[in-house]
Amino acid sequence: MNSNNNSSSHGEVDPRNKESLDSRFNQTLKNVQGLLKGRSIPGKILLTRRSDILDDSGSQERSPSYQRSFSQNDAGTSDDMDKSMEGGVRNTNNSDGNTTDNKLTSSTSKNDDAAKEVQNSAMGTRATDSARVTKFTKELSGQMVILERLRELAWSGVPPYMRPNVWRLLLGYAPPNSDRREGVLRRKRLEYLDCVAQFYDIPDTERSADEINMLRQIAVDCPRTVPDVPFFLQAQVQKSLERILYTWAIRHPASGYVQGINDLVTPFLVVFLSEYLEGSIDSWSISDMSSGKISNIEADCYWCLSKLLDGMQDHYTFAQPGIQRLVFKLKELVRRIDEPVSRHMEDQGLEYLQFAFRWFNCLLIREIPFHLVTRLWDTYLAEGDALPDFLVYIFASFLLTWSDELQKLDFQGMVMFLQHLPTQNWTYQELETVLSRAYIWHKAKTCTSLYVAFYVSRT
Repeated sequence: MNSNNNSSSHGEVDPRNKESLDSRFNQTLKNVQGLLKGRSIPGKILLTRRSDILDDSGSQERSPSYQRSFSQNDAGTSDDMDKSMEGGVRNTNNSDGNTTDNKLTSSTSKNDDAAKEVQNSAMGTRATDSARVTKFTKELSGQMVILERLRELAWSGVPPYMRPNVWRLLLGYAPPNSDRREGVLRRKRLEYLDCVAQFYDIPDTERSADEINMLRQIAVDCPRTVPDVPFFLQAQVQKSLERILYTWAIRHPASGYVQGINDLVTPFLVVFLSEYLEGSIDSWSISDMSSGKISNIEADCYWCLSKLLDGMQDHYTFAQPGIQRLVFKLKELVRRIDEPVSRHMEDQGLEYLQFAFRWFNCLLIREIPFHLVTRLWDTYLAEGDALPDFLVYIFASFLLTWSDELQKLDFQGMVMFLQHLPTQNWTYQELETVLSRAYIWHKAKTCTSLYVAFYVSRT
């Protein structure tokens, strides 16, 4: 009897209902955690609702500086995150100090547990990040790289100074056997030089009319490539882009040059230049770089672009049927995940081709800040041959970031909104959230699981 009175005095009106709610929540949490098995970093972002993200930068607001040396960008957790964690612990303890003696007996242990959980979470993040860098180092230093293990690591982000080697390996450009790697790269770089000499460094009188038109189109598109990044406005950079694109187009006559492929070269160019240039991309210049180094960088870009597009050849052939097929899949996936926004878009007469075609054509490079692109491409390249299918889930997650906003807009408003998405202030946190949702939905597959996963991910 006394115990019942004490329970009532502490406000526990119906403990059975509370236990039932806790049980259902915990079961839902376990289900989602099961979906995330094997992808620890995206899972932590969603399930712990923490503001810190394991990314290339030490701070979410700071743009990455593509550096060769090991730095705080490659491992560890930012000081800001540490302070916010400490602040959270202090706030918890302060709230305990303001309670009465009676409430202290029932709540102190809970608050202590919460404080310990926050502290352990912060420490766990640092340990995990450091451990991941150690794992990368171990994988890359062996005589034979196990690509599946490298893909698992790379999916959640690659330390910037390791990215050039990791990308070459993931794309199959560099062989996993370290004894063969240097010789293969040397041979492929010489082959690229021969192609440039044979196809690019010739007078127009030796080109066909179609080839002349294609070269002119490439020359027009290069200055339009990532125009908000001054580095790409440099004449020498645009000339490198032109050589890579024209040589690729001549060697791939089934598609030739298609607008949008110019964007796809830019992540490779930035990553492979980072082996030679330090600091922020805003301060980069290749004017003092030797022709041999520039040639090697172009060759790596050319071969990696070729490897990437080998897995999506029909995306750039006549009428681009591969992209049209993926746009249709995107529409169906959004309908299964978020029926209200899907119905609203359909009622307003908005076709997915009107906005999603560019997403698939340029792989979101034009939709997010450029400093986030290389992190996004870590996941792209880690997916390997499965990338086209997974793009559908990434783009669905990207679109449904603005589910509530889209449902308030008419046709014209949605068109304008989707053409100028408010991503200019995005940090790694927003990008990681998009990738986390995409991973969950990709594992869920069924309609019911997708529906549940969507609403769990929004809480």
